[in-house]
Amino acid sequence: MKISPRAIASTLRDPGAWRVILLHGEDTGLIRERATQAAQVITPELDDPFRVAILGRDAHDRMAEECAALSLVGGRRVVWVREARDGLTGPVKECLAADTDTLLIMEAPGLESRSKLRALLEKAPNCAAIACYPEEGRVLEGSIRQMLLALGVEIDPDALSWFAERASPDRAATRAEVEKLFLFAGQGGRLTHEDVQACIGDAASVSLEDAAFAAMSGDRAGADLAIERAMSTDRMNPIGAARALLSHIHRLRRVRLAMDAGQGRADAMSALRPPVFFKRTEQFGRAVTIWDADALMQAATWTQQLELACKQTGSPDVVLCKRHIARLATQARIMARQR
Repeated sequence: MKISPRAIASTLRDPGAWRVILLHGEDTGLIRERATQAAQVITPELDDPFRVAILGRDAHDRMAEECAALSLVGGRRVVWVREARDGLTGPVKECLAADTDTLLIMEAPGLESRSKLRALLEKAPNCAAIACYPEEGRVLEGSIRQMLLALGVEIDPDALSWFAERASPDRAATRAEVEKLFLFAGQGGRLTHEDVQACIGDAASVSLEDAAFAAMSGDRAGADLAIERAMSTDRMNPIGAARALLSHIHRLRRVRLAMDAGQGRADAMSALRPPVFFKRTEQFGRAVTIWDADALMQAATWTQQLELACKQTGSPDVVLCKRHIARLATQARIMARQR
């Protein structure tokens, strides 16, 4: 059965009715997190060899045997299969036909929509197929807030927005950053925008901001150097880069629309939350003068197209990202000369 996004949490909290839980999608960290959550409901001790069998790719041939095995100490067993592929469709049918209550959890990152395994489990009434894709926008902000609240930490809205804009598309990496923030704030603490910047403002994010500000203000040389540093030296994820760049463009457009409505540039910029870092106000002001609202909307559309292109399997995402930055910088220079 295909599980809707709204039903995922309740499914993982109570996996008792399911024989198989299939976790597929692009976010490997989220897949692992949800698999762990489901397994711990059955048995909190995941290192118990009598109740939990974790099978990597080299042990897939043991899956049917493990599903049929009985627990020597009582209680329901978990068979946890990693890197599941279509070749397991036959053995899964054997497991479903067997007289056992073993819960089979299957991690299948990158499993295609036309997969036979996925089709089988999405149709079976006693199986749960859960999609695990990178979260975005308010959904991502909500997840980050819940992670922090579970650790006893609160976060200011502008700090949360800044963090979400720069968060990795992989849940495991995002959770690692949340744990770093917890160590910084301590239980019962509250995180400000400055706290979050100080704690997780890594080199890649700084390099990407350099590239975004330089490109939108028409500094082609500076933009090329910064995006090269972000992609090659600091290992910035191209999808994360596209999202951060899109956020910067939306902030520029917000100010531009306020200016078009009669507000002064300085007042419009000061109203932004989080505010523009004081060392970047000159570049931001130059960009918002160069680009009008329609041109910024076009730049946002190009950037959304970049993110979609980067998500395609096998795409040269780093090259596409560098070309996009160059395109924006060139367009800014052309418009600056026309003004």
